Amino acid sequence: MTQALTPGLQVLAGTVVRKTRELPVPGEILCRRGDAVTPHAVVGRAELPGDIHIMRIPESLGIEPFEAVKGLKVDEGDVVAEGDLVCEHVGLFRLFRSRLHAPVDGTVEFVARSTGHVGLRLTPHAIELRAYVSGTVVGIDPGKSVTIESRGAFIQGIFGVGGERYGTIRMLDGGPRTVVGTTKIPEDAAGQVLVGGTRPTLEAIERAAEVGAVAMVVGSIDDQALTAYLGYELGMAVTGHEAVPLTVIVTEGFGWLPLAERTHSLLQSLDGRAASVNGATQVRAGAVRPEIIVARDDVEPGGGKQGAETGLRIGAPIRIIRVPHFGVTAEVVALPPELRPIETGARTRVLEARLPDGETVTVPRANVELL
Repeated sequence: MTQALTPGLQVLAGTVVRKTRELPVPGEILCRRGDAVTPHAVVGRAELPGDIHIMRIPESLGIEPFEAVKGLKVDEGDVVAEGDLVCEHVGLFRLFRSRLHAPVDGTVEFVARSTGHVGLRLTPHAIELRAYVSGTVVGIDPGKSVTIESRGAFIQGIFGVGGERYGTIRMLDGGPRTVVGTTKIPEDAAGQVLVGGTRPTLEAIERAAEVGAVAMVVGSIDDQALTAYLGYELGMAVTGHEAVPLTVIVTEGFGWLPLAERTHSLLQSLDGRAASVNGATQVRAGAVRPEIIVARDDVEPGGGKQGAETGLRIGAPIRIIRVPHFGVTAEVVALPPELRPIETGARTRVLEARLPDGETVTVPRANVELL
């Protein structure tokens, strides 16, 4: 049971990955079951309704609502362009005329006759849904989603920022413990996923983005460098929607943690291959991990499997995934069978772990993952 309840980051040389790509609103699916797709292939399309712009005609023209309704030149359902006449009010003895024109393009969504207000629905936004991974379409929910099956390598990180990207893996000079500075960033890195070392400097991250790299995969990162890169303090709930030019994936945690040897070795074997990456992270319920997916046909699913397989046991290597020891690797030294109270007042199953500095801490079992 402990194995089932204790997650571990997956580092798999060969596996089957299924990705369901879903439109945010009902639309049109552009592929069929059995189609082979590439990451950039458009598999669905929809239109996101535009915002509503309220024209407050009585207030704008200084007239009564009934006068505004009487002077309307449009009705519900009419399409108007910016500058079109929407309302004209003729004053006393027809000596004065007041006109109001559409400030934007749109469609008349409603006419509120009690207030004289007119709602213009702005032009809808076209949405294109891309495959994200190379693979085969194995399922379709008409008008809603596409499921794509991809065979290849699958690697998870512990934390990331930035959304979906696609590029070629390129290993940086130096080993897993090498600090990534600006001198490690190649000039010809456009369209590449840079992999290697640990604790990149802010200047290195910015340089990678400047030369056109799409992502960087490192062992750990300094929280101050991450904050400076984003321009704000990042919460730990959900990431992946940051407006950044470079996706950053951390495989081990914060501080001075080297890129794990098993992860480094697998990525090194994939040097030069095309990869799909996503920095989206959710560390609470329904955990989502940043990922690197490399489609390949030269390995069988399950081949080269690495990661947690033996469950919790004395001596098992783990990573703590909650503060104050977030990202720290440790070794299990005790597995008390009884429930114990924790800081919140709840009673839960815990374990005792030895940190790299020799300190022993008690941690809820739900707050660790196997390495």
